[in-house]
Amino acid sequence: MSSHPAITLVTGPARSGKSEWAEALATHSGRSVVYIATSTIDPADLDWQQRVALHRDRRPSHWQLQEVPIALPKAIHTATAEDCLLIDSLGTWLANLLDQDDATWQTTVDALVEGLRQTPATVILVSEETGWGVVPAYPVGRLFRDRLGSLTRQVGTVAGAVYLVVAGYAVDVKALGQQV
Repeated sequence: MSSHPAITLVTGPARSGKSEWAEALATHSGRSVVYIATSTIDPADLDWQQRVALHRDRRPSHWQLQEVPIALPKAIHTATAEDCLLIDSLGTWLANLLDQDDATWQTTVDALVEGLRQTPATVILVSEETGWGVVPAYPVGRLFRDRLGSLTRQVGTVAGAVYLVVAGYAVDVKALGQQV
């Protein structure tokens, strides 16, 4: 499977700076930035609202915003060559679709990956790293972790660059590493 030079994956642990690095890449893309937020807002979850506000406050006002909690492949499909899509984040998108059975989920992932392969846009995707710790004690936690690991790996294969952001530093692991 060949990589697409205009696709970039930015991954890392919580609070590592991955969204900020992705935002910097988008700023320097020279294209019209479309920020695709995959979260939904629960009015009762004040912590989540504060996290979303941090992202919103950092974004330049001229960036377009699309809230796409489910139809991510469609949003990628409608992008133009003048666009830089900044998708934040794959983990949140996956959480919105966690109730899909395995076959439906794989079809959804295939549509996303195919959309990335075919898009004329520059696309920067942010994804969380969750599999570096303890195996979750509950089935839904294991399902989320396993699906996110597989999704990130598939997107990383398509991406021209894969940045791992840790402790505020970004390293292009695709440029330095070997594919497994």
